[in-house]
Amino acid sequence: MRATSCFAAALLLAGAFLTGVDAIQGVTRNGRYLYTADGNRFYIKGVAYQEQGAVVADPSNPFLEPSTFIDPLSNGTACARDLPYLQQLGVNTIRAYSVNSSLNHDSCMQAFSNAGIYTIIDLSLPGNGSMDRDAPSWTTNLLDLYTGTISAFSKYDNVLAYNVGNEVVIAANGTAAAAFVKAAARDVKAYLGSIKSSALVGYASIDGDSSWLAPLANYLSCDASGSNSGTTAIDLFGLNNYEWCGASTFEASYSNTEGEFAGYNVPAYFSEFGCITSPPRLWTEVGALLSSEMSPVWSGGVAFSYFPATSVQGQFGMVTISTDGSTVTTSSDFDNLKTQYGSASPPNSPSQSSAGTTSYPSCPQANSTWLASTSLPATPNLAACECLENNLSCQFTPTTSNYTAIVGSLLDYGCSIIGQAGGSCNAISANGSTGQYGAVSECDPTVMLSYVMSEYYIANGANAQACSFGGNGTVNSKAPSSAGSADAAASSCLASATSTSVPTLPAGSTGSSGSSGSSSSAVSVLADARTLMGMGVVVAVGMASGLWTLA
Repeated sequence: MRATSCFAAALLLAGAFLTGVDAIQGVTRNGRYLYTADGNRFYIKGVAYQEQGAVVADPSNPFLEPSTFIDPLSNGTACARDLPYLQQLGVNTIRAYSVNSSLNHDSCMQAFSNAGIYTIIDLSLPGNGSMDRDAPSWTTNLLDLYTGTISAFSKYDNVLAYNVGNEVVIAANGTAAAAFVKAAARDVKAYLGSIKSSALVGYASIDGDSSWLAPLANYLSCDASGSNSGTTAIDLFGLNNYEWCGASTFEASYSNTEGEFAGYNVPAYFSEFGCITSPPRLWTEVGALLSSEMSPVWSGGVAFSYFPATSVQGQFGMVTISTDGSTVTTSSDFDNLKTQYGSASPPNSPSQSSAGTTSYPSCPQANSTWLASTSLPATPNLAACECLENNLSCQFTPTTSNYTAIVGSLLDYGCSIIGQAGGSCNAISANGSTGQYGAVSECDPTVMLSYVMSEYYIANGANAQACSFGGNGTVNSKAPSSAGSADAAASSCLASATSTSVPTLPAGSTGSSGSSGSSSSAVSVLADARTLMGMGVVVAVGMASGLWTLA
């Protein structure tokens, strides 16, 4: 066990800044492999680098996922403290699960770049800032969150990849959600191209039964058009794999997984690994993962986790941080991983020139264990949704600042009473299985709610009381006065909202300009305000012949 103060770490950070800004090579994808600018094969020797936020033990949170987060790349002092230990581990990549694009990340990102450490950044946020597994959607607020984060990090040279999702699909009956993940990958990829970024687009999957895991991987990297195009495909597939426990072997733990991905078309890696059910963690899987036995398929992996992390299986973590945040104490987990990473020597093959180009096969067909349609949601159109909102007769004006807590229940209530009147909420519905997406389903949930409230208001003869919804609705005096005019205005607003386009940053979004610092509970408010996702809205599914009329 060893401990080091922040003072010594700060000296190392200062030295890192003096080494220059061109310390790290670019990494590109050729065929199904990764290569550095000098033509060498690149393997991810990584560690998960994210302090755990608040975790609420609840039956509705079986994975003990945090509800808040601490941005690990915004606190230069903490990064200075940890950098010597990351270098001791021999890692070349860290994975950050949640970042706050409004904060400044210069100190951490530059120090890691100068130390030769790349970053894999997840674009989602806990809870309200990620796709809801039970009611997935791809909406303006989530797209804006993703592009805002990319914009904040686009100036750094050590972003290896952005993950558009982590464990969104966890079972066969939830595979329809993959349609929304694929749409996110398409739009993020288009945005990266528009800003001339070489960062890869990734997804991290939970390990699961091959009946749906293999189709998921293939679906995310396929081309439904049949033109061998990668416009809707991910660049990097991650598998959160914990099969190797204790002193296991390749045959016992990895041979089946190796076989399932033998013909995979894009680079793949273990986005998490490090079983804790047979302590101590020996990390002997590193010797298999970074060997000629697995290098034909896999490009390394990310060990979980540098910081302590509580899970349903127990406690992860390789170090502990003192209560004042100044001192790091390592464990045997740390020492064992350091030894294994230090002795790994993966083959530098195939050569970049012989790696070929990536081909994009046809997409898997739907069946009983694979439900996702190849018809994807449109690119969320903020201008169209704002136009719609401005023309809606009844607008959501919450009486509380914590309005995310009531949007879901109000939507459920509104759709229920509209259904009782013979109407439906098809316009806000999105179905990744049938490939049918209502015209308002791409809008922020608050806009969806304003739409539902307006439908009920108009159905009740424009009675002001019908717009109240417990005091959370206000009649829009500037909206068209007749139902016919309202229909025409709404149709005009959404006329261009069913297409695929290159996303742009919302007006006023310029990326990071804030000061460095940590963020925890305050960020949950940020997530609520910017990314109203995951509210468990249950609405009717299917396209109505008329989107704007109740009857």
